[in-house]
Amino acid sequence: MTRELLILRHGKSDWTIQADDFDRPLNSRGRRSAKRIGQWLLSRQLVPDCVICSPALRALSTAKRVCKALGLDVQVLETDARLYEAATTSLYEVIREVPEVARRVLLVGHSPGLEMLLALLVQPSLSLPENGKLLPTAALAHVFIQKQWADLGEKDGALISIIRPKSLPES
Repeated sequence: MTRELLILRHGKSDWTIQADDFDRPLNSRGRRSAKRIGQWLLSRQLVPDCVICSPALRALSTAKRVCKALGLDVQVLETDARLYEAATTSLYEVIREVPEVARRVLLVGHSPGLEMLLALLVQPSLSLPENGKLLPTAALAHVFIQKQWADLGEKDGALISIIRPKSLPES
């Protein structure tokens, strides 16, 4: 049975505000980008069964804006501290714990962990864009998975697309 993993890096954070890394909010571009990604997901009928998010403010704000654009109650959103400053081993642990009834999962977190996960997960290997970033802020990777969540390992995914908010039309 095919599963889908949506990997979303948080939106652009606001560096003008004095805050520690965990409590850094989104800036206006980050807020707009999160909404646009949510609208794009809705237009493609890619509504997740499960949303798992880093508890860091910028990731949580991104996830909430995406959920709102999708018409999802934010109660579906689950935070997991392992997604903040996560190594790929932690990211795989989180995904492997997803209930098997979930067919489409949205994972919202940070770079470089999400980029490393994506690079390990998909086949064939990905080549980096010229700027060196697979997932710039608010970019979304759509990956098909052919295994159960509990059995997920390296090269078990097929990349469908990477969507960047700046490539989407203004709403």
